[in-house]
Amino acid sequence: MQEMLRVEDLWLSLGEKQVLKGVNFSMNYGEIHVLFGPNGAGKTSLIMTMMGFPRYKVERGRIYFKGEDITDKDIYERARLGMGISFQRPPTVRGVTLRKFIEIISDGADREEIIGIAEKLNLLDHLDRGLNEGFSGGEMKRSELFQLMVQRPNLVFIDEPESGVDLENIALVGEAINTLLGKDKVKDPKRGAIIITHTGYILDYVNADKGYIIFDGRILCGGNPRDILSEVKKNGYRKCAVCR
Repeated sequence: MQEMLRVEDLWLSLGEKQVLKGVNFSMNYGEIHVLFGPNGAGKTSLIMTMMGFPRYKVERGRIYFKGEDITDKDIYERARLGMGISFQRPPTVRGVTLRKFIEIISDGADREEIIGIAEKLNLLDHLDRGLNEGFSGGEMKRSELFQLMVQRPNLVFIDEPESGVDLENIALVGEAINTLLGKDKVKDPKRGAIIITHTGYILDYVNADKGYIIFDGRILCGGNPRDILSEVKKNGYRKCAVCR
């Protein structure tokens, strides 16, 4: 399979804290990878760095996407190349409706398609409300995935899709992720995802290809995501670090 993303010897500091310490990582087109790790391990910092947020400046190392070195590219350039992100805590934007925002960012989606996606995500009643204004945790997650569905990125970063979401909404979020990635029909060789999860509940709905443990700014190990989750539940992350 053709490689879509490669991270080589990535180092990052935020203030005086060294957050990422020589991270090496790669994935092919069409794959879903999962990042496990305790709070403060560097998971969100890693995806924010790969997405190109200005605060997350690479100190050392390189990032390649679709064979192109994007280490020094701005976030909008990475988005145009086919990257997208779903935040753990997306901002509220008053004065801009969800409908208007979707129309602005949509990649050729027509009105009928937008209404169809909104209906599937139970967001029809939210289209004329301010973006994320008064939304529940589950509604925010579905709104984020709605935005990604009309953008159609090749690679999406999804930060803790279970956070603030009840069990009923997790199933809907999982279904939406599969639809976004084309996994609900025929496997799409062009679309992939990197998902951060604490609980692992999303694995009940999304069939991930590989999992990794991040601890203290380093990737400790990789393998079958369900096996990794089982080991973490039994022994915790610190035991994984000791074994490593």
